[in-house]
Amino acid sequence: MEKISFTNTNNPAITMSAVINVPEGFNKNSKYPAIIVSHPGGGVKEQTAGTYARELATDGFVTIAFDRSYQGESTGEPRQQENPHVSTEDVSAVLDYLTTLPYVDADRIGAMGICAGGGYTANAAIQDHRIKAVGTVSAVNIGQMFRNGWENTVKDAEALPMIEMGSGARTADAASDEKATVPLAPLKEEDAPNEELRQAWEYYHTPRAECATAPGFATARSLNQIITYDAYHKAEAFLTQPLLTVAGSAAGSKWMSDDLMERAASTDKSMHVVEGANHMDLYDGEKYVAEAVSVLSPFFKDKLSA
Repeated sequence: MEKISFTNTNNPAITMSAVINVPEGFNKNSKYPAIIVSHPGGGVKEQTAGTYARELATDGFVTIAFDRSYQGESTGEPRQQENPHVSTEDVSAVLDYLTTLPYVDADRIGAMGICAGGGYTANAAIQDHRIKAVGTVSAVNIGQMFRNGWENTVKDAEALPMIEMGSGARTADAASDEKATVPLAPLKEEDAPNEELRQAWEYYHTPRAECATAPGFATARSLNQIITYDAYHKAEAFLTQPLLTVAGSAAGSKWMSDDLMERAASTDKSMHVVEGANHMDLYDGEKYVAEAVSVLSPFFKDKLSA
């Protein structure tokens, strides 16, 4: 495992921070398939994305977990901006970097993501077919989640006040050095509406997985981009790569994996349901992560074969 940094090709003013893993017996003169791993909204590379990247590297892949622009140890202002269009482009920027590595086979690069990182990965694959295979874990289409609620119980139009909130935040930000923020997961245990999201608070704000570079909130101005964003836009036409979604049977977010499966044009797509797991279990629950990796690894081995 090596921490690296590189210039973001989409915005050369931003330096990306990442961790790259190589398989046991690595030979720099050989060519390896690679997997890009994208973190959840509010997360960083040291958390669940890093876990999946390390596990997959043991099966013969070069893997890279990275911090998105404006987040973690990557640079960019304003801090904690969650612009989903930029986050999607970040996946392609990481892929650009991988193509410069002599030991990575540029024709055998796959991508996966957890939570919002799964949605960003799907969106990147729709528009960048250098991504040869797509995996998601507890996928979240961040636009759908903010518009329609964790369990898809809110109508699109009812999210209009959040667009207005984002616009108001932009006006306030323009007159102040302080940036308005919104939580990406409950910031306090008592704010959680259910046990699943209480575990999200626990993951980000207790020793379970807390990280100083993952404060768990985003700029409120991000709402302008988030509310109208669809991570699966035109998936029915252009998401033709092999696709594997992994979701917990007890996850309130499972409907977003179901939606991706329905909309993707791929004729090589499947879903693996982890029985008894909720959304957060697939972040760091040992047996649940092991089950997810047990299907992701052979999927990528097959689809990224020479």
